[in-house]
Amino acid sequence: MAGLIDTLAGGGGLLTLPALLISGVPPLASLGTNKLQGSIGTAMSSYMMFRHKKISWPHVKFLMLFSFIGSALGAVIVQWIDVHFLSYIVPFVLFIIVAYFIVAPQSHETSHKPRISEKAFQYTVVPFIGCYDGMFGPGTGSFFSTANAFLRGMGFIEATARAKALNFSSNIAAFIVFIAVGQYVWQVAMVMMLGQLIGAWLGSHCLIKIKPVYLRVLVVIMSSAMLVKYLLS
Repeated sequence: MAGLIDTLAGGGGLLTLPALLISGVPPLASLGTNKLQGSIGTAMSSYMMFRHKKISWPHVKFLMLFSFIGSALGAVIVQWIDVHFLSYIVPFVLFIIVAYFIVAPQSHETSHKPRISEKAFQYTVVPFIGCYDGMFGPGTGSFFSTANAFLRGMGFIEATARAKALNFSSNIAAFIVFIAVGQYVWQVAMVMMLGQLIGAWLGSHCLIKIKPVYLRVLVVIMSSAMLVKYLLS
C-alpha cells in the first residue's frame, strides 16, 4: 500500500516509518531501514517513468545529482542531531501543499510559465528537498511534485513523473550513508522491499493512465492525512 501511494502522490513513508518505530526499531535504524525499502519502490517507479518516456535522462541527470548530494548531506547531519525536531517542520510544509492544490486553478494540471529557472531550481530547491529526505524523508515525493508543478510550471503528471527520479536519487544517497554507519535492520528491509516492488509497479501503471484531477485529489487527501497525523501525535 505504501509503495502504491508513494508512487501516485508521495507520503508512503508516513505509513512505513511509524510502522517501524511502533515495532520497536530505534529511530536512526528506522530511518535507515525505511531508506533501504523505499529506494526499491522509487527505483521501480523511476524505471517505469523512463520506460514509458515520461521523463528523459538528459533532462533529469543533473537534478538527480543535486538531489543525491543534498540527501547524502542530510543523512550525515542526522547522525548527530535529535531526529524528533524535524516533526515540527513537516506540518507547515504539508499545509502549504494542501493549500496549493486546493487553491491552484485546474489549468495547473497542464504546463504553465515557470516561476524560477531550471538552474536556480537545480542549485537550491532540489538539494534542499534532498537534504530533508536524507534527514527524515516522509512526504518527499509530494514535495518534489509540488515544487516541479508550482516553481517549474509543469503539468501534474509530468511533475509527478520527474519527482520519482529525484526521489529515487535522494533515497539511494541516504541508503548508502545509513548502510555505511550500520543503521538498518536488514531482515525487515528485505520483506518491505518486496511489498514496495509490488506497490510501485501497480502505482506506475496507474500514474500513466490516471486523470490529473484524480491525482490532485489524492495528493490533497494524503497530505491532509499526514498533517492530521502530525498534529495528533
